[in-house]
Amino acid sequence: MASAIDKTALRDAATIIVLRRGDVPSVLMGQRGAAAAFMPSKFVFPGGAVDAVDRTVPLHPMTDDTAVALRTESHLPPEALAAAAIRELWEETGHVLGHPQPWLDAPQGWRGFAATGHVPDASRLRYFFRAVTPQGRPRRFDARFFLADAADLATDPDDFSRAEDELSLLQWVPLAQARTFDLPFITEVVLAELMAHLAEPDAPLSVPFFRNDDEAHLVSRLGGARLI
Repeated sequence: MASAIDKTALRDAATIIVLRRGDVPSVLMGQRGAAAAFMPSKFVFPGGAVDAVDRTVPLHPMTDDTAVALRTESHLPPEALAAAAIRELWEETGHVLGHPQPWLDAPQGWRGFAATGHVPDASRLRYFFRAVTPQGRPRRFDARFFLADAADLATDPDDFSRAEDELSLLQWVPLAQARTFDLPFITEVVLAELMAHLAEPDAPLSVPFFRNDDEAHLVSRLGGARLI
């Protein structure tokens, strides 16, 4: 289905929410630099723009329902969006969401990931949220948020030694404390959705879409009715 959003003003992006379950559920976050053009000094989930090379990488396949949901109002292949989320997680945190498999011909941008002995694995990703940056911002993104479980990481969740320097203060933030951090508004919305998901984890897949394309900042469920 073609999107009504003006794609010329937006870059497609992917964000990944890694949830660490247990007695104190927490999410992986880091702080953007004070000089960053987009969301300076804010605590965010790992994520960034989809690169052209993300369309070409081998990917352990995602579930059918996730792939179908990603195609809704999108011109990008679902695999490119999932790959971008996994790449950004690797670059910004040093963590691998991958399937053990030799990858000898990895393209530039993926060679460090491939050197760990993995190909990206989208099989445990859940498409969780979608948001469009409001007009008037210096950069605008059409971002798809994925939910992953820390138990599925191929790396030690507490080891950030291979992270690049785009995010500082990488840490597992307890959900109960997350809103005390300096967060973008949309991150607060996503966290509220995550809390609702944890309260009802077996609810059917339903993806909120924060469109930001009208005065009411319409929020809808993809394929469903208006929420706000």
